[in-house]
Amino acid sequence: MGKDWKGNIDSWKITSREMKMVWDSMSRAKVSESARIFTIINNCKETIWPGVTPGGNFNGGGFELKQGQSMVFTAPVGWVGRIWGRTGCNFDKNGKGSCQTGACGSSLKCTASGKTPASLAEFTLAALDYYDVSLVDGFNLPILITPLHGSGNCSIAGCDGDLRTQCPSELAAKANGNVVACRSACDVFNTDEYCCRGVFGNPVTCQPTYYSKKFKSVCPTAYSYAYDDPTSIFTCSGTDYVVAFCSSRNQPVCTYHNNRLVCNESKGSKSSDERWWSLILASMLAVNYLYWTIS
Repeated sequence: MGKDWKGNIDSWKITSREMKMVWDSMSRAKVSESARIFTIINNCKETIWPGVTPGGNFNGGGFELKQGQSMVFTAPVGWVGRIWGRTGCNFDKNGKGSCQTGACGSSLKCTASGKTPASLAEFTLAALDYYDVSLVDGFNLPILITPLHGSGNCSIAGCDGDLRTQCPSELAAKANGNVVACRSACDVFNTDEYCCRGVFGNPVTCQPTYYSKKFKSVCPTAYSYAYDDPTSIFTCSGTDYVVAFCSSRNQPVCTYHNNRLVCNESKGSKSSDERWWSLILASMLAVNYLYWTIS
């Protein structure tokens, strides 16, 4: 079960001796090769409450992530599930409350899928993993899936653009006068054409619409409608995953696997700022991983 790291970049410090202790502890940690490590990161400017179903391995299916925080979990091969972010939530000490977007009933810990509209990260873990980001049920947060150290296609899936700023007015979901999410055309109009059902229930007759093309223009590697498979679903073997909310596609991310640190490379040569950011991420992840393994 994951543990959250309660620090932030401005206040976090670690000595070389402490860093050595972290790496030594990490090298002794035994993580099954049949499991996938998930690092969930909140890079949004607001607190979010990720939901996960099924969530037995993910803190019971729901948790709070403040800006800059991350959580680390493992999921076994065979897990089929989804991860999404909830926004504008208010929960009491018993985990009961409400959210503006993505709510799974009135509970912090989700046992069912969230309410639309919500951006979804979807996974099927097997010898060959399948993963995607779906906006078929609408959009509420930018979300990226980055596989690390795997083999195969292993492309970044998802969206680092914010559809809320470009949402057609007829699809906009608002709270206090602000657009907090962008609904799907199916959700708004409920027609066979927009919902890919009835005579439109196959990939030949269900074609991109004005609205799905709008979604696709902002999020080219996310599902914009039900049969948007060719540019939206990806595969990778033996990988771990970073699921990042409100991150740039070129932003470095790191995970730890099989006794070694693994970070992705941003496109082009790394600037000194990027190298420093990778070091910070690696160190933060090390502390997070140590806390998670010994707690």
